[in-house]
Amino acid sequence: MDFKRVIIKVEDIYKSFGKHQVLKGVSFEIMEGETFTVMGRSGVGKSVLLKILVGLLHPDREKIYFYDEDITHASEDRWKEIRKNLAVVFQQSALFDSMTVEENVAFGLRRMYRLREDEIRERVNRCLALVGLPGINNKMPSELSGGMKKRVALARAIALEPKIIFYDEPTTGLDPVMADVISNLIIKMQQELRVTSFIITHELKLAYKVSDRIAMLYDGKIIEMGTPE
Repeated sequence: MDFKRVIIKVEDIYKSFGKHQVLKGVSFEIMEGETFTVMGRSGVGKSVLLKILVGLLHPDREKIYFYDEDITHASEDRWKEIRKNLAVVFQQSALFDSMTVEENVAFGLRRMYRLREDEIRERVNRCLALVGLPGINNKMPSELSGGMKKRVALARAIALEPKIIFYDEPTTGLDPVMADVISNLIIKMQQELRVTSFIITHELKLAYKVSDRIAMLYDGKIIEMGTPE
């Protein structure tokens, strides 16, 4: 696949917590439509990097561009607009236990857009079908397996029709069969929705299967980057 436009560019990200320096000058570009994966062992700062990219953490020093816009010092109001283009699939799925599957998938739609209830229902149904879970609208998260929760979380993410989806360890804790299902869904989202994906993981099989490019994060820096090949 030919990727021509940079969607996110980061330059020289530093982040410390007290005396512990986690990121020590991280730089890379993510191309529109690609699946870009950051690998590294647990505790190396992958999740910190993801939270910075979606505006949940503020780095000590950095330059961040969204398309060609410098958003390094963007206001919170501007970040609210930017986040309409972003969606996150969290490691533990982060579903609301007190809500049905349909209410979970519709949550962002109701908060961020003014849509009629029939429009919301139609989009929820379409997204659940896309992840292979049609007809489970009224189930509660407690009734779902770990793999089903991951897929509902992905349905919630794509319901927002984002330009980029951030995946936090998407196959961690899943058996090999379900991990492969999630891997195939990530590929499907790229092919059918033309969505850009940013993945953090320590699992080689996932990284090699879904990625267009892989970056290795070690000791606070990107030490190598290239295609799976």
